[in-house]
Amino acid sequence: MKTLMSLAMVLSLVSWAIADDPPQTVQTPPSKTLPVPGDVFWVEGRPAFLILPESRMRDDITPWVWYAPTMDGLPGLEERWMFEHFLKAGIAIAGIDVGNSHGSPDGRKLYTSLYRVLTETRGMAAKPVLLGRSRGGLMTLGWAVDNPHHVGGFAGIYPVCNLASWPGLAEAAGPWGLSEHELAAQLANHNPLDRVAPLARAKVPLFSIHGDSDTVVPLESNSGEMYKRYRDLGGEMQLVISKGQGHNMWSGFFQNQALVDFVIKNALRKWMVWRAATTRQITESTSPVWATRFPDSRVWRR
Repeated sequence: MKTLMSLAMVLSLVSWAIADDPPQTVQTPPSKTLPVPGDVFWVEGRPAFLILPESRMRDDITPWVWYAPTMDGLPGLEERWMFEHFLKAGIAIAGIDVGNSHGSPDGRKLYTSLYRVLTETRGMAAKPVLLGRSRGGLMTLGWAVDNPHHVGGFAGIYPVCNLASWPGLAEAAGPWGLSEHELAAQLANHNPLDRVAPLARAKVPLFSIHGDSDTVVPLESNSGEMYKRYRDLGGEMQLVISKGQGHNMWSGFFQNQALVDFVIKNALRKWMVWRAATTRQITESTSPVWATRFPDSRVWRR
């Protein structure tokens, strides 16, 4: 009888513990359509994506392109041609939806979260090439100037480089948590166009293709001014001016061989240096020495 009572008490306690334990839920991946198949997942509650090349070797570090803006409908079918070229070159593509953050500190924090997830858990290389289309220029350049040593290059398709030009200080002030007057007074501390010196010092190459008839994101106050300032700082920048083109869906913006060549060259550059150094180190060192000097090969790779 005592045995039966003890067993009943144990079963009762187990049932109570199970009932009290909250149910484990599996988070549903975000819904997003990409121009080519890829993985969609959450980062800090925001939708993110990663498209891997078929040629990627297992457990290898993968060069990648960081695309912006990642929003409803973007990246779109217009990007398919260039994405396919990146993938054929063995380069992954990734991005995160940070809303209309305009390169604000909150948006840049989310970018840092994505960077850490991709480089620490997904095998992505330490220096992606950032690819900003239109407003994506503010997002990518805003993060790049804070992290110049984690950037392999920047390429833009009529990119916004200047908050005052687009969306204008009145609209941009909200995401920054400032009034229009406060943002105007502090603009040099926040505007990507005014903050590119660290990128020039780090020798980060830039590329932009921009129409000379763009009235939404004018060439002169964005890519044109960026080109002048960056060259004055000793930086390397290539500017392709598309005659008679505005802020539109002209295929020449999205199927531009010079842009694709720039991205591939700079995405692979640091990766190839690492591969050569790794091969040399393995050849010259014995396994015990390798394990002692580089106990965490992923950290050394970056």
